[in-house]
Amino acid sequence: MHLSIYLPVAGSSVSMLLLLGLGGLVGLLSGLFGVGGGFLMTPLLIMIGIPPTVAAASDSNQIVAASSSGTYAHARAGSVDFKMGLLLLVGGIAGGSVGVVLIKLLRALGSADFVITVTYVVMLGGIGAYMFVESLRSMRVARHVREEEPRPSIYARLVSRLPWKVRFDRSRVELSVLMPLLLGFLVGTLAAVMGVGGGFIMVPVMVYLLRMPMHVVVGTSLFQILFTCVNVTVLQATLNRTVDFVLALFLLLGSVVGAQIGAQLSKRLKADQLKILMAVIVLVVTAKMFMGLLLTPDFLLSYAGGH
Repeated sequence: MHLSIYLPVAGSSVSMLLLLGLGGLVGLLSGLFGVGGGFLMTPLLIMIGIPPTVAAASDSNQIVAASSSGTYAHARAGSVDFKMGLLLLVGGIAGGSVGVVLIKLLRALGSADFVITVTYVVMLGGIGAYMFVESLRSMRVARHVREEEPRPSIYARLVSRLPWKVRFDRSRVELSVLMPLLLGFLVGTLAAVMGVGGGFIMVPVMVYLLRMPMHVVVGTSLFQILFTCVNVTVLQATLNRTVDFVLALFLLLGSVVGAQIGAQLSKRLKADQLKILMAVIVLVVTAKMFMGLLLTPDFLLSYAGGH
């Protein structure tokens, strides 16, 4: 029996079981890696025929549920740095608001869908490759203990000169408050443009730029994503009217369950195993979307022609 449901804003019928399954898969990743899962969900929705702008906006709605569920599980385990999360959040909300206005301008120019797809391929490819190489390197370093400490990088020296330093006890780092605010702003802007919680950008940022331990990164990232996505969803629904609530509801039901399972699994894996797994998933999605751009350049034209 084919249980399909009509999605009013997307303007198409899709199997209910397929939507629940996609929600469950993305929720699992959310709890496991501290990502909202939008980087995976939006392209998957585009692949099953949902228009890119609707996929991006509806997905940020669904991420609210996945990250609520995941944040709760991680907060109970004591792996959320609320002080760091709040600073990233303030930057994220400001950036998210800028991003939604940017999408409104792009839609007026008629190039929003193409920009979303290209931004995905470029961002995901760069981040996935960097995480993969970095994880392999740190696994190798763990086997051969270093004789001498490397000289601090230019980035590390710049960061150490920034004013207004604060100690983040849960993350065991001392940083200028400007760092999480600026990085939050950047991630928030990209999150709105790409319809993601920004987790797949935020997690590498926290690990490599803020130097936070991986187990704290997952919970803190979910906490920040939750509120960034509430803001983006409200703005997308009111300004751009691209949120399909029927679609979001089914994705949401699946993702709440998946996020709890993912949070349990994340406790059992080592930090480098988590990083390399996430890098592989990111690279697979990038390759699929890149192939889509190369093989079906007419899909954007046909979508534009249908409106």
